[in-house]
Amino acid sequence: MDRYFSLNIKGELKEFFEPVVMGIINVTPDSFYCNSRNGSVEEVVATAGRMLQEGASMLDIGGCSTRPGSEPATEYEELERVVPAVAAVRSRFPEAIISVDTFRGKVARQAVEAGADIINDVSAGNIDGDILQAAADLKVPYVLMHPAESSLQPSTPMEETTPTVLADMQRVLRDLRLRGVCDVIVDPGFGFGKTLEQNYRLMAELEAFEALGCPLLVGISRKSMVNRLLDVQPASIDSLLGTDVLNGFALCHGAHILRVHDVKAAADAVKIINRLTL
Repeated sequence: MDRYFSLNIKGELKEFFEPVVMGIINVTPDSFYCNSRNGSVEEVVATAGRMLQEGASMLDIGGCSTRPGSEPATEYEELERVVPAVAAVRSRFPEAIISVDTFRGKVARQAVEAGADIINDVSAGNIDGDILQAAADLKVPYVLMHPAESSLQPSTPMEETTPTVLADMQRVLRDLRLRGVCDVIVDPGFGFGKTLEQNYRLMAELEAFEALGCPLLVGISRKSMVNRLLDVQPASIDSLLGTDVLNGFALCHGAHILRVHDVKAAADAVKIINRLTL
């Protein structure tokens, strides 16, 4: 299994020889997992420090909840939450790799100016097309996630789930390449506009994403594909245990980055899978 990948971070080539953990830092009052919410810059910095100590290689800071049924923060609210948080984490932890979780071009631009290294967009440019150009202009890595608004429908035949998602992502990937974006990380978008069955089909066929030729990010931390199947709440230990099982499977089938709320558990999973696959 080829675990190597590299990213251009502010002009410096960062090489990774094993899967890494990206810690989720929400600067929101309404994220679906209540324990992930940070209400102040001070809380964000404390969370960042804990996650880095527990083994995170990347930190993903977001200020707009994308949970189903939530009312998105305004652009002004998102800027007010994200930019100071990014700046504070960059100041306190200058060597950290910081990702900004946003679908807005203006937020991405200001966050990168404040110190973010990566743009993580849940919309694949479908909400604000400027975010694709922002990645090109800023010359930063871009996380291309398969979005809720896509050609995949609940009625899509199960055997067409993965090919449909791959085709959707390939179209955006082509656009990014034409704009000159060299570093793209792909994310299947578990939980976004997908049925429970489609989520598990994508996970079962995870190795198919190797065809895109990009590092693969898997983000299933405490999501509904775990909670609905096990009939548990996001904050429960059972949700964490289900997440760990899927993270272990993902690591064995091509994942380069695990995006998680619980960094230590994910870092331990990486350590165990690495030993098994030496």
